[in-house]
Amino acid sequence: MLISEAYAQAAAPAQAAGVDFMSLLPLIGIFVVFYLLLIRPQAKRAKEQKLMIEALQKGDELATASGVLGRVVKVVGNYVILQIAENVQVIIQKTAIQTLLPKGTLNSIEKE
Repeated sequence: MLISEAYAQAAAPAQAAGVDFMSLLPLIGIFVVFYLLLIRPQAKRAKEQKLMIEALQKGDELATASGVLGRVVKVVGNYVILQIAENVQVIIQKTAIQTLLPKGTLNSIEKE
């Protein structure tokens, strides 16, 4: 005969109804790694950004997300009036602010 006969196997023993803790351990480990490497640092960075934006005042030098450098002339609600050159002022949203530059950065750039 070309095809051998198939025999039924005995049923596998039933497992316990509860979930084994060891089977959940890798899932818990992955969550802990994601928290430590992704969620926590991102939340810390967002908190620092929010504090920096709230502390803006006249005379601060900053860089926007688009790369524009300027000096704060006035802070009005959710907007900042930024002087980017002599007699050139632009209005930007606070959310567009990337970093706060150290005092004197713009003067050192202009001298070069």
